[in-house]
Amino acid sequence: MNLLIKTFYMVCMKTSILVGGQAVIEGVMMRVPGAYATALRLKNGKIISRRFDFISIIERNKMKKYFILRGFVHLYESMKIGYQTLDWSADIYESENNNKKNKEKSIFNIVFDRLLSIFSILLSIGIFLGLPLYFSSLLIPDNTNSPFYFNIISGIIRITIFLIYLILISQLNDVKRLFQYHGAEHKTVYNFESGKELNIENAKTFSTLHPRCGTSFIFIIMIVTIFSYTVLDSIALLFINNLTFSIRLIMHLLCLPLVAGIGYEVLKFLSNKQHIFIFKSLSKPGLLLQNITTKNPDDLQLEVAIYALKVAFDDKIDQFKGKQYTADSIG
Repeated sequence: MNLLIKTFYMVCMKTSILVGGQAVIEGVMMRVPGAYATALRLKNGKIISRRFDFISIIERNKMKKYFILRGFVHLYESMKIGYQTLDWSADIYESENNNKKNKEKSIFNIVFDRLLSIFSILLSIGIFLGLPLYFSSLLIPDNTNSPFYFNIISGIIRITIFLIYLILISQLNDVKRLFQYHGAEHKTVYNFESGKELNIENAKTFSTLHPRCGTSFIFIIMIVTIFSYTVLDSIALLFINNLTFSIRLIMHLLCLPLVAGIGYEVLKFLSNKQHIFIFKSLSKPGLLLQNITTKNPDDLQLEVAIYALKVAFDDKIDQFKGKQYTADSIG
């Protein structure tokens, strides 16, 4: 189950600006300016949390003006924070199920966790990058003169695999609870953005669907890859007579940071144009996907999400009360 959730996390990774976060095992991580915090619900009903100060390298080095690069850096930082948070929640969950106290990990466990993380990354690459390229190569064996059609087919296959993957894992009970916490995170962020008092009753009134969710981000990435890889393949064909499966895989993999950066800018642009019909329509597919990746939480799950946000803000929470915000993207 740990591997499945980590693979899902690799696929639906996203950026977080102002207030955002992610669902973890039996809890929620919330990221705010200058810090992030995670809250988990134990089997005995108690909520535990931990908080870390964090200032993005973008803020420290004034990188906001660097178009696209800032998106990739945000993605990398979110992946790093997300994996650390997910590992912590998994450790707590496993220790509770095994009736063991949460002790320091042995060298073996640390190495095993690192190998598991590497494997989940490779599995994600294989499923969502390798397989579409492989099947497209079978359908269009002579692809030297048709990079656009090749990448259109590859993109359709990638989206299809992604949808099947989401539908299948959403049937698992543990993943259903993860998606409920995802919904709790969205409702809590909506509650915060609205300026209303941050509590369970107010949070319940908001939707679980958010246009700046990471699920929307990954869908945008899949669309961006079609056009980005078409341009890349067209340029490569000027120097290479035949783009084999291996060459394409290596090229596309190396260009993932660029694609992620472009996807971030597209999501950032769309999120600020939701009042315009055409741009709001472009966000619809991502919102439809969230019907799979978010579920209505119960009051206890909302309590955890709100607790995480309050812990993240610490004593600064009063500075933000009663004000309305619009984050660029959330979890």
